[in-house]
Amino acid sequence: MNVPHDTAATAATQLTVKSADDMRELGRRLAALLRPGDLVLLSGELGAGKTTMTRGLGEGLGVRGAVTSPTFVIARVHPSLVDGPALVHVDAYRLSGGLDEMEDLDLDVSLPESVVVVEWGDGKVEDLSEDRLRVVIERAVGADAPADDTDDVRSVTVTGIGERWAGVDLDVLR
Repeated sequence: MNVPHDTAATAATQLTVKSADDMRELGRRLAALLRPGDLVLLSGELGAGKTTMTRGLGEGLGVRGAVTSPTFVIARVHPSLVDGPALVHVDAYRLSGGLDEMEDLDLDVSLPESVVVVEWGDGKVEDLSEDRLRVVIERAVGADAPADDTDDVRSVTVTGIGERWAGVDLDVLR
């Protein structure tokens, strides 16, 4: 499938997340917006909270199994316990070949009936769908950083790309 990378953003919001528990809760709120066929790309440095957010997504979607980092297995499938979509959780950190290397995971087969979340997916899986949600997690700096220098505060930008996200109010995530 050849999908352009420059599909325009149609919805976006920026949030400040103050703790790991809040990141997990953000994942639960985000799950309420997701449906089968959605592709979510999570970006952020090591320890930013990508897996913590995905854990909340899994809770919100009502899937089976503990959501943990799939770094060493590359991908984990968590079937739904509530007749919803399965959660396919992928960690593309160790993959360098882009979509060609990802094809072995058959994500294009899983995508229509699942919610596919890819950590470290930027530049690797955009061709799976012209409609996707991009979540960038960064450590808060400047005015957003806490006065006591705690390391838990994150700035999270959620951007909907493509027709699927047109008209979706991502501000409900606040």
